[in-house]
Amino acid sequence: MSVSELYSQYTRVWIPDPDEVWRAAELTKDYKEGDQSLPLRLEDETIREYPIDAQSNQLPFLRNPDILVGENDLTALSYLHEPAVLHNLKVRFLESNHIYTYCGIVLVAINPYEQLPIYGQDVIYAYSGQNMGDMDPHIFAVAEEAYKQMARDEKNQSIIVSGESGAGKTVSAKYAMRYFATVGGSASDTNIEEKVLASSPIMEAIGNAKTTRNDNSSRFGKYIQIGFDKRYHIIGANMRTYLLEKSRVVFQADDERNYHIFYQLCAAASLPEFKELALTCAEDFFYASQGGDTSIEGVDDAEDFEKTRQAFTLLGVRESHQIRIFKIIASILHLGNVEIQAERDGDSCSVSPQDEHLNNFCRLLGVELSQMEHWLCHRKLVTTSETYVKTMSLQQVVNARNALAKHIYAQLFGWIVEHVNKALHTALKQHSFIGVLDIYGFETFEVNSFEQFCINYANEKLQQQFNSHVFKLEQEEYMKEQIPWTLIDFYDNQPCIDLIEAKLGILDLLDEECKVPKGTDQNWAQKLYDRHSGSQHFQKPRMSNTAFIVVHFADKVEYLSDGFLEKNRDTVYEEQINILKASKFPLVADLFHDDKDSAPASTTSTKGSSAKINIRSARPHLKASNKEHKKTVGHQFRTSLHLLMETLNATTPHYVRCIKPNDEKLPFHFDPKRAVQQLRACGVLETIRISAAGYPSRWAYHDFFNRYRVLIKKRELANADRKAICRSVLENLIKDPDKFQFGRTKIFFRAGQVAYLEKLRADKFRAATIMIQKTVRGWLQKVKYRRLKGATLTLQRYCRGYLARRLAEHLRRTRAALALQKQCRMWRARLAYRRVRAATVVIQAFARGMFVRRAYHQVLREHKATIIQKQVRGWMARRHFQRLRGAAIVIQCAFRRLQARQELKALKIEARSAEHLKRLNVGMENKVVQLQRKIDDQNKEFKTLSEQLSVVTSTHTMEVERLKKELAHYQQSRGGDSSPGLQEEVESLRTELQRAHSERKILEDAHARENGELRKRVADLEQENALLKDEKEQLNHQILGQLKDELAQNSVKENLLVKKELEEERSRYQNLVKEYSRLEQRYDNLRDEMTIIKQTPGHRRNPSNQSSLESDSNYPSISTSEVGDTEDALPQVEELGLEKAAMDMTVFLKLQKRVRELEQERRKLQAQLEKREQQDGRNAQVEPPKNDLDLDQDADLAYNRLKRQELESENKKLKNDLNELRKAVADQAAQNNSTHSSRDSYGLLLNQLKLASEELEVRKEEVLILRTQIVSADQRRLAGRSTEPNINARTSWPNSEKHVDQEDAIEAYHGVCQTNSKTEDWGYLNEDGELGLAYQGLKQVARLLEAQLQAQSRTHEEEVERLQAQVEALREELDRQQQTFSQTLLLSPEAQVEFGVQQEMSRLAAENLDLKELVEKLEKNEKKLKKQLKIHMKKVQDLEAAQTLAQSERRRHELNRQVTVQRKEKDFQGMLEYHKDDEALLIRSLVTELKPQTLAGTVPCLPAYILYMCVRHADYVNDDLKVHSLLTSTINSIKKVLKKHNNDFEMTSFWLSNTCRLLHCLKQYSGDEGFMTQNTAKQNEHCLKNFDLTEYRQVLSDLSIQIYQQLIKIAEGALQPMIVSAMLENESIQGLSGMKPTGYRKRSSSMVDGDNAYCLEAIVRQLNSFHTVMCDQGLDPEIILQVFKQLFYMVTAVTLNNLLLRKDVCSWSTGMQLRYNISQLEEWLRGRNLHKSGAVQTMEPLIQAAQLLQLKKKTPEDAEAICSLCTSLSTQQIVKILNLYTPLNEFEERVTVGFIRTIQAQLQERSDPQQLLLDYKHMFPVVFPFNPSSLTMDTIHIPACLNLEFLSEV
Repeated sequence: MSVSELYSQYTRVWIPDPDEVWRAAELTKDYKEGDQSLPLRLEDETIREYPIDAQSNQLPFLRNPDILVGENDLTALSYLHEPAVLHNLKVRFLESNHIYTYCGIVLVAINPYEQLPIYGQDVIYAYSGQNMGDMDPHIFAVAEEAYKQMARDEKNQSIIVSGESGAGKTVSAKYAMRYFATVGGSASDTNIEEKVLASSPIMEAIGNAKTTRNDNSSRFGKYIQIGFDKRYHIIGANMRTYLLEKSRVVFQADDERNYHIFYQLCAAASLPEFKELALTCAEDFFYASQGGDTSIEGVDDAEDFEKTRQAFTLLGVRESHQIRIFKIIASILHLGNVEIQAERDGDSCSVSPQDEHLNNFCRLLGVELSQMEHWLCHRKLVTTSETYVKTMSLQQVVNARNALAKHIYAQLFGWIVEHVNKALHTALKQHSFIGVLDIYGFETFEVNSFEQFCINYANEKLQQQFNSHVFKLEQEEYMKEQIPWTLIDFYDNQPCIDLIEAKLGILDLLDEECKVPKGTDQNWAQKLYDRHSGSQHFQKPRMSNTAFIVVHFADKVEYLSDGFLEKNRDTVYEEQINILKASKFPLVADLFHDDKDSAPASTTSTKGSSAKINIRSARPHLKASNKEHKKTVGHQFRTSLHLLMETLNATTPHYVRCIKPNDEKLPFHFDPKRAVQQLRACGVLETIRISAAGYPSRWAYHDFFNRYRVLIKKRELANADRKAICRSVLENLIKDPDKFQFGRTKIFFRAGQVAYLEKLRADKFRAATIMIQKTVRGWLQKVKYRRLKGATLTLQRYCRGYLARRLAEHLRRTRAALALQKQCRMWRARLAYRRVRAATVVIQAFARGMFVRRAYHQVLREHKATIIQKQVRGWMARRHFQRLRGAAIVIQCAFRRLQARQELKALKIEARSAEHLKRLNVGMENKVVQLQRKIDDQNKEFKTLSEQLSVVTSTHTMEVERLKKELAHYQQSRGGDSSPGLQEEVESLRTELQRAHSERKILEDAHARENGELRKRVADLEQENALLKDEKEQLNHQILGQLKDELAQNSVKENLLVKKELEEERSRYQNLVKEYSRLEQRYDNLRDEMTIIKQTPGHRRNPSNQSSLESDSNYPSISTSEVGDTEDALPQVEELGLEKAAMDMTVFLKLQKRVRELEQERRKLQAQLEKREQQDGRNAQVEPPKNDLDLDQDADLAYNRLKRQELESENKKLKNDLNELRKAVADQAAQNNSTHSSRDSYGLLLNQLKLASEELEVRKEEVLILRTQIVSADQRRLAGRSTEPNINARTSWPNSEKHVDQEDAIEAYHGVCQTNSKTEDWGYLNEDGELGLAYQGLKQVARLLEAQLQAQSRTHEEEVERLQAQVEALREELDRQQQTFSQTLLLSPEAQVEFGVQQEMSRLAAENLDLKELVEKLEKNEKKLKKQLKIHMKKVQDLEAAQTLAQSERRRHELNRQVTVQRKEKDFQGMLEYHKDDEALLIRSLVTELKPQTLAGTVPCLPAYILYMCVRHADYVNDDLKVHSLLTSTINSIKKVLKKHNNDFEMTSFWLSNTCRLLHCLKQYSGDEGFMTQNTAKQNEHCLKNFDLTEYRQVLSDLSIQIYQQLIKIAEGALQPMIVSAMLENESIQGLSGMKPTGYRKRSSSMVDGDNAYCLEAIVRQLNSFHTVMCDQGLDPEIILQVFKQLFYMVTAVTLNNLLLRKDVCSWSTGMQLRYNISQLEEWLRGRNLHKSGAVQTMEPLIQAAQLLQLKKKTPEDAEAICSLCTSLSTQQIVKILNLYTPLNEFEERVTVGFIRTIQAQLQERSDPQQLLLDYKHMFPVVFPFNPSSLTMDTIHIPACLNLEFLSEV
């Protein structure tokens, strides 16, 4: 194709631009050879002439077709050059928000400066196992490629992440390591992947800082090797670091920060454990505040510091070491604040010993203050003869201090890295590793120093390695495709590397100058000028003699030589280091010992070593003891860089180039200038140039045929060989044979040829489109003309009719108007008359009312005056009467007082007589006690009231005084002007009263008017009310209807919610069952570990979601009832063998627990036995019984004696306690008399003491009352029994009428009498002996109470012992849980959740064991009873047999001939009998060795029926052991069969149907009425009679769930490889889609011939196979529906996830293909009657995604339609599909950014989940509905092929 053809009119090109780098333009006319300029039209419609250089004849770059813009791989572009690369990256970044793009083998990552939801676990699982070209570009795709190549090729891999500061290198490396940690989880419980991730916060804290370009810039390079074992699990890691920027410790530029750890430590300085650091805010320290602002927006340093501490803890750094590390870091801050004072001479300095920061520095590091103060300002000079101590100037001291700070931080940094490596080290042998290199990119600043020189030197080495690797891959690709290889010239930067590192190079001369005693930077620069001035990569600036320029591969960089020598030497004075070596803290001393790195160096070498490469440590050695032999920084860096290159060259590299889109850190803002600089620097454009020099565009034959089939002639399509067709087409279309080459599997094109083919294809489509448009437009115009003609005739007819009707209407309207005018005028006249008449009536009414109201007011005033006079006269009369009555009362009182005094005198005389005293003395003693108590109560009440009265009196006096003062003050203020003021006030009140009267009149008038208006308004409202009532009735009817609908809807919603909750509960239960089966499977796998690991391991991927913490099965394979009693458990387990015993760990657990319980029971029984023996001993000492009367008397005596003794002892105790309490209170009051709290406690105790005394008095009074009642009752009893007079019968006791228990009172009285008979000294009693009797009664009651108290105390002690045992057990449990909780806190959130699940499982297992033990106890009792019953039955049978035998012996002599006895045939009862020894044969024939094909043509689920008939016979003979053994063996055998055939769908489906049928049989014939509703009478006869198998039904249900899950897993494994190819890639509608160029990363489906790809028919065939197998084997229809619902969900999830992660399939044609495929699947569901399964509902998201691809996407109306349609898709998914939408033809249009923003704005109110992808592993909970069988057991025939002849029918 000639140049003139390429540069024709309307051709689009790129031209340079100073602002945008490149601008798009369009030719306005054809280019001809010899033209001096090109006329161009820019995008803003401006015209520009582009000059063409006559010598080079360089034309502008051509633009790619729009169809190629936005490709995933830059090498897929037809024109490969800088503007095309820049434009493609810009379109993907700004319009589609794609930050990743492939460029051959390089992944270009643009920093979005925004958190994107593309790094979740679901995305990791989506990329896991995928080929690199199958999905959109991503860092996970690169990580997966490295992991896959490591496993496939068994070769070590490296991921090289580079870019300038702020480009996102650290984040990319972090996500790559997260991918490896998730996919290659550790095989043990060391959680090494969590430790690898935990190293990131530590390294970011001590090695990252804020710069002007990045808030979290890594100021060091690191290479992390992640080690894997032979099974490709992570086993360890190792880290190497390069060139830490130590100068940042002592200096920061404007708007920059020091390392994060300093600010984190200052933010946490307020914590108690950091008080001794003496830190304040960061602004107070010189080393942390030089950059200005010490905070970063959006970053919480305190929170980050907490994460750093947690990471230290997770990596095993002890708390003490952490505190020591933080002390060293704090000492650096204090060192920077040390004030250095210059002396007057200027050659010496000093530091004040009282300097606070110097003291803190020495204290934190444990060094001597005086020595550090001296050697900070002095240095030692050693000569051959003597040693001098020399002072230093101020600048020298500052430099020395800064050098010391840098050295301390560097040593600490190395120590931390070393300990991180120790934590990540493993003793296991490393099989392979993947290295992640996070290293600085090419840097150039205004002032470039030694650090930039080393960084750019490292990038030169990496670029050389990158170029050679790219060149090697290109060569291998050409050789593999058998393309003639021609040498491609590519940039070789070896001369630049030689300039730096060769002999007498820049580094060599620098080291030489450092050895010179008085070497300077200027001398070194002059040597560079002299030595390298002739090199093409070295230049000298014109205006400087201290700078030099190095021409790097990316750009020219000018370096300023000032400071090179000092930074290269890295000099620290030895005297200061010696002080630090002598620190009292071991950690500080170890940091600075000379030989401390010898051991770690060798250790690190062993860590990083592999089977193929010996990797040595790259950490630079510290200075040796001899100062002259110390290696320079440049030499160390060159050595470590060579080691790194050796490692990278021995691995397969993968490249990630990070690009910083702008310097302002704005999200999704693209600066073309900055992007181009970085693309040139990182080697992306060099990759493009190498590719463009050869054949950059490559197409597989199949893809080329599908894409350009329209260019092939019809006769050529008849050829079946597609390669031949492609050859002939290309030879006809492209005449120059050098523009393409035919490879073995691909076609190679030169640059621009694909664009030419696209142009031909577009022209072909355009011509066809024009022809179609011409024909369709002609047809549309004809149809339009015919429609217009018919419409015109119709319009004319209707218009004429309309005019005639309008004339007639006009005449009618004129006549009607006259009639209306007449009526209207009459109505207006009548209305005016009525208005005048009404006004007159109103005026008259108001006038008459006014006159009436005036007369009424006059009468009213007169009436009120009369009332006032009446009230005043009445008050005066009452006043006079009250005076008279008061005088009469005074006189009466005086007279009555005189009479009372006289009467009192007479009574006093009478009271002095003896007769009166005798009468009053009767019964006075009893009353004295009562009165004494009342007096005490009244005294207390009096005291309380007196205190209250005193308080009230004082308050009242104060109030009275205050009121008196106020009254006096008021009287003084008022004086004598009170009466005039009152008169004035009366006058004002009168005026106000008159004004109120006038206002009242006005209000009454207004009220009358408003009343009339309101009446009218009421009438109107009544009318409106009637109307509203009608409307209300209508609305009520409507509301009732709506309520019914809403109630129906609410009931539906509630049903849905209930169903949803049921589904969730079922899902949780089935997940537990799944977890159990997985754990059981894991146990079996671990059991076979020794045999498997001996075999040669292949590449086996560990599922990323599989837990690394495995536990034993918590459900036994052998039930405890099978083992028998506890005493026989251990022998039984030994008989079962080691393997079986290991699977039944719960037996041992229960035995241990049973032993503990038996030990506790033995102790309790021993204690009870001892108590019983003591009690028997006491009973043996009791005398023999007497007669009844004596026995009663003795018992009473003993009882009373016991109660008296107990009461006396109790009284003594109370007295002692009272004395001790008083003494303790007094002592405490004396000691703490000054404190208010002690006074309160003392008062409180005294109050309690008083209350106790009062209670004692009350008890005394009650005892007296009780005594009187006892004596009176005894007297009545004796009076009734005997006629002899009683000496006490006449005694009258007060309060004797109160009710008491008769027997108790008599018993108490006997005790009192017995005591009276033995007591002779009654001198302390009063005359009547009441107090003595009361005391004796009190003793009896107290003994009775004490006996009850002792019984309660014994019960209480036993309860306390039991509770203490429980407390101890709970305390042990609490300690264990606390220990577990502390361990859990150290784990990651995912591990915590997993650990919590395991703890919950263990707790449930313990509870399950307890329940099983309870069941076992009941079973044991049942067994014992059954055994006894059997023994008795056997005895009865033996007795009957003996009797029968005796009778037969007697009759035998009577028989003279033999008689044959024939057995009567019985009907088959549906039971099968077998011998116990044949059980293994039964299981082997019916389960283990049974093939599903054997039972073809028989009754479905025949094994289940046979097993049930065997179970029924065991139930019939009441043999529980046989039932248990048969069902347990069956379940275990089914598990073994399924494990053996874990990939056989037919076998799994067969046993799922049989397990479900056996479960249904156990339910149907269980005897439960709920399961027998559909049974026939015959089936009811087949029910189980003796055993309840509910537990086995649950076990079978769990087994069915496990089999169902295995069935789904097998089906998904068969379907999943077909889904993507069949649903998205295969052309179900031929010719609809055409593949676009895919570049270097080819899709896996494109690598093979298209005929071998899966199509939709393959999926349908597979689904048919599944359906046929399940139906033939009799699986329940409900389960079949659930299976296909689950499978269709998986198809939807996999398809939609691939659609969301693949740009090449998001097009209109793919949407059409997808709609067609979905319709075919729906048709298949309807054809199989499976449409009710809910499978179509699960495909709703995929249906809406297909519709979204086909809908119009331009206007806001389109956006509304999309939002209303896509309800099953989340907002994130909709936006992702719109961003991925890619037109396959030029006629399609891209989705604009504005349209996507409109969609996002309309979907803001949605509360969608943040998850982008569907969880294709999600499993719906399965339900097994009860499905009874219509067959009866006696109708089932057993075929001979089963070899079950040993079964006999019963």
